Amino acid sequence: MELDDVRVDAYMTTGVDTVSPETWVTDVVDQLKAGSQYGGLPVVDEGDHLLGFVGAIDLLEVHGSEQVTSVMSRNPVVVRPEMTVKNAARVIFRTGHQFLPVVDDDGVLLGMFSNGDAVRSQIERTTPSKVQSTREMLERTHGISIRVTERDVTVSSLIPTQREVHGDELEGRTYELKNGLAEPLIVVSYGSETLLVDGHHRALAARRLDIDRMAAHVLTVSPEEVGQLGLRRIARLGGLDSLADVEVNDYVQHPLIEKTESAQ
Repeated sequence: MELDDVRVDAYMTTGVDTVSPETWVTDVVDQLKAGSQYGGLPVVDEGDHLLGFVGAIDLLEVHGSEQVTSVMSRNPVVVRPEMTVKNAARVIFRTGHQFLPVVDDDGVLLGMFSNGDAVRSQIERTTPSKVQSTREMLERTHGISIRVTERDVTVSSLIPTQREVHGDELEGRTYELKNGLAEPLIVVSYGSETLLVDGHHRALAARRLDIDRMAAHVLTVSPEEVGQLGLRRIARLGGLDSLADVEVNDYVQHPLIEKTESAQ
């Protein structure tokens, strides 16, 4: 499937909290305090038809006895479930919104589509190509056929194959994990060992956040077929037995980041 074919309904968030136009402002404030991820709430009627949106900014200096209908923003920008992610991202960019309601032809609220959902769609579509290239490399190197599965792996059991990570990129991956944006790891299951191939920053971020398990694409290689796995040799030569052996370089900026030099 090409990127232009990826639809909003494949990545939108469903089961969104809503309020009715008759809801008291004081109750909306309590609901927002409880943790709306959008900083506001869609306003719907009894049939879930979208009527508007009420955000925290709409409630400034508003008495709690007011009803939502008197303060909500009307005629919100929306996207359709069949719209491509690419076009929905364009609407988000052009309107300056961070998220948009998703409605059907009858105006019924189906979910919300955010910047994060757009990013997640891109992340998830890059992973398969990485998996395939890793698989082809191993099959070509060792002359074997490799099976690929998807499952959760235990973070603490991962054996790294990379000696160092950059501190700034680690911060970025930590943010992604907190917001559910991180792509799956790519690992090789080699007997009783699990070697981390792609995702060292993500794995270390998970370790920092006390996340025990992560989704991964698992390439299975039998020790009976491959007696000397190159990735295992790399880890052994680098003295890498666990994620604790990976160094975080906080002193050298990432090589892709360029800064201008001030004139003397």
